[in-house]
This record gives sequence, structure tokens and C-alpha cells, in this order.
Amino acid sequence: MTPSPHASLSLRMAAPEDAPVLFELIQALAAYEKLSDAVTGNATELAAHLSGDRPLVEAIVAEVAGQAVGFALFFTNYSTFLTKPGIYLEDLFVQPDYRRLGIGKALLGYLAAIAQTRQCGRLEWSVLDWNSPAIAFYERIGATVLPDWRICRVTGGAIATLAEQKPDAPQP
Repeated sequence: MTPSPHASLSLRMAAPEDAPVLFELIQALAAYEKLSDAVTGNATELAAHLSGDRPLVEAIVAEVAGQAVGFALFFTNYSTFLTKPGIYLEDLFVQPDYRRLGIGKALLGYLAAIAQTRQCGRLEWSVLDWNSPAIAFYERIGATVLPDWRICRVTGGAIATLAEQKPDAPQP
């Protein structure tokens, strides 16, 4: 079945109750990226992070005929050079059967509108270097893939080791 573009596409902000379906989409994204074994979280934690006065993350859900087919999960970051908040897009995913229908572009447009409303200086995300279809898509919509920047990451036990390196607090 090939869905018609925008036939019944709706975009909306996710609520904590959407965590189970968002987590299923996250698992589908991980499978696409061949990283399923890296998924250690769960829908319960995701719901908690989508909740509260200052949620840790926000998400946009893309639905076609009432079925969730994609999402964009993001959070606020900050640019010291611009002295403005920004938005970091952690994940953008559209189910394979729904790709090339404008859903990814619609999700990014919705997110760009949020960035404008919040007076953000930047909208940023990362892309895997092997994902040439995504890179081409991002460049077509006007994104610049920065060649000189690399992601640095500290996880698990390395966080604990690094935390041990903190100096003692200064004495008053």
C-alpha cells in the first residue's frame, strides 16, 4: 500500500501518554540504524521525561489516518556565541512505507516554526555519515552538514570515571 501524500497527515505535540507508541518508533529507528542492541531505555522513562513544567524532551508525532508513522524528538540547547536558546533534534524518523511523501519535511517545518516562536538561534541535529539518503534530504531542505565538527560522547562507566576527576570544592 502506498499512502497518498498528506492524505490525512496530522502533526501534533506528543503528550506523556504517547510514550508507548513513540518508544515503538524509537525501536524502529534503532533497527534501521542497526543499533537495536543499544536501546536500553523504556516507554515509562520516556513518559516521565515528556512530563512536567519543564520536560527534558519534547516530541512531534506524525500521524496518517490516525496511525503514528513518524516523530521528531527534540530538546532545548543553548548557544553561548549567539546568547540564544536553540533546539537540538535528537531523532527524526518516518516509517519506511511513509517515506518520500513529505512527512519528514513537514516534521522539520513544524519544528522550525517552534524554533521561530521560541526565538531560537539554531536548529541542529546529527546524521550518520553512511546515511546518504538522509544527508541528501537535509541538504535539499537547506541544511548545512558541518564537515569540521565531530560528536563527543561520554557514557556509562566513563561518566563515573570523569566525575571522579572533579576538583574538591573550594573552601570558603
